[in-house]
Amino acid sequence: MFTAPTDAHIQRAYEHAKEIYAGYGVDTEQAMQRLATIPISLHCWQGDDVGGFEHYDAASGGGIQATGNYPGKATTPDQLRQDAGQALDLIPGKHRFNLHAMYAETAGATVDRDALKPEHFENWVAWARERELGIDFNPTCFAHPKADDGFTLSHYDAGIRKFWVDHCIASRSIAEAIGKALGIPCVTNLWVPDGYKDTPVDRNKSRMLLLESLDSIYANRSNPGHNLDAVECKLFGIGSESCVIGSHEVYMGYAISRNLLLCLDAGHFHPTEVISDKISSVLLYLDEILLHVSRGVRWDSDHVIVLSDEIRAIAEEIVRGDYLERVHIGLDFFDASINRIAAWVIGTRVMIKALLIALLEPTATLREFERAQNFTARLALLEELKTLPFGAVWDYYCAQQNVPPAGAWMQTVQQYEKDVLAQRG
Repeated sequence: MFTAPTDAHIQRAYEHAKEIYAGYGVDTEQAMQRLATIPISLHCWQGDDVGGFEHYDAASGGGIQATGNYPGKATTPDQLRQDAGQALDLIPGKHRFNLHAMYAETAGATVDRDALKPEHFENWVAWARERELGIDFNPTCFAHPKADDGFTLSHYDAGIRKFWVDHCIASRSIAEAIGKALGIPCVTNLWVPDGYKDTPVDRNKSRMLLLESLDSIYANRSNPGHNLDAVECKLFGIGSESCVIGSHEVYMGYAISRNLLLCLDAGHFHPTEVISDKISSVLLYLDEILLHVSRGVRWDSDHVIVLSDEIRAIAEEIVRGDYLERVHIGLDFFDASINRIAAWVIGTRVMIKALLIALLEPTATLREFERAQNFTARLALLEELKTLPFGAVWDYYCAQQNVPPAGAWMQTVQQYEKDVLAQRG
């Protein structure tokens, strides 16, 4: 079912593709060299259905729910690291790993989120150092008794607000310690589920409370060599269908006025909106942004990404705008109905493929057509590019990076499922 091409076939196909792309003025070797420098941040929560390693009796997931019951999910930090390591072994390039605070290791002690410290993530740092990974971080402002009513940083109860402010401050301290330890800046993203199921009367009060909490969290700025802070908006969520306090306008204004990164999540906008169109707009005002690349399907924002027009458009916008040094690319999906390692591999390889396609584009030629208002030639060339043999370049790139090419990686996942996942019961 999953037939891998031979080395000889990969070489022949690549030489043919290299010649074709050269005819369009594209250097495939240069494209692959650039691709190898672009890290993607894999999200830990795909591996365990956003469970974490705490044991709170929380009624609300804060609008976070993974559906499905595929066997073999990770239930311990070691299992999650093992599974993530297997996924990373099947993905070309050097990447990052994105942690939520709820994945702390407290050696059996009960440590509430406002008391978390860097030592609770030492095993993650050691693992990342061994694998030469960067780590990103997130406060976990959901799935906790103090978030059961759907409000955290904008809660009317000052004591609950303070708890979440203290948790976010602790998370930023942890992230800064991680970034310092690894010598790679950590990107710390803040998302809260706060919002109303039905139409509120006083949106302003809730947003003023959120603003007050955010100013307390970011009162002391991080060393940018260790930590970069981002805030993430959302249009609506489960339980906040009518009003999300942290809307796009709220966080875009906050990021610009406080010089933070803005996180654009592909699943957090109206179905007719796309973040590929927002990237160049936001980067007029911000030095850097964070992307959460996901796939919205109706009211769910977090399906495993596929090589869709929008995923390609996101990659094209980053490459065409020369934004690769200014855009941090992270993934955010969770599917418990399929093999979780395969989900990581499929989604990450899709994002890298999209970047490769963008890097194989003769952008300078397309710009010349556009500036000459030769839109006919622009359209014609863009359509011709869609059928060029990028797959041959992709297989060659995988071989260069010592990971399985098309088809072959799934054999490894199936064997791992048999040898490891099936033994978990």
